[in-house]
Amino acid sequence: MAQEQEIKYFVRIGTTDLDGTKSVRVALTGITGVGRHTAMVISRMAEVDEYAKLGLMDEVSVNRIRAAVEKYSGNIPMWMANRPKDLYTGETKHLVGGDVALARDEDVNTMRKIRCYKGIRHETGQKVRGQRTKSTGRTGMTVGVKKTKEGSQ
Repeated sequence: MAQEQEIKYFVRIGTTDLDGTKSVRVALTGITGVGRHTAMVISRMAEVDEYAKLGLMDEVSVNRIRAAVEKYSGNIPMWMANRPKDLYTGETKHLVGGDVALARDEDVNTMRKIRCYKGIRHETGQKVRGQRTKSTGRTGMTVGVKKTKEGSQ
């Protein structure tokens, strides 16, 4: 008979609660800045089975995964990093968790400060990446023809 193990439905890694019912490889993608390829590399760095359920793993394996997530940035080649050349330090980083949103906001604020084209588009709430704006992206306005009630003409 197979012995029943208690599953942990939430496993905390970094600042994120991950789904314990999913495999390690899929659950790690719940961390911002970790995609499928990164999750596979992290699980191999931690030397755990990437197809095992995260909630059924023992605490030692989960701690190895936590350590692998923290030291991931220093153990990858430059082409795998999500921030290959930081604007201020010039070094290669792989941002994970809340750092991704902070860096993005900082970059947008820098573009606004230097008044570049993308910064001005961000300020005015328009499309930034060259999309057409004639017929799409009309948020906040009424689109279409307003119908009048019959008999009130």
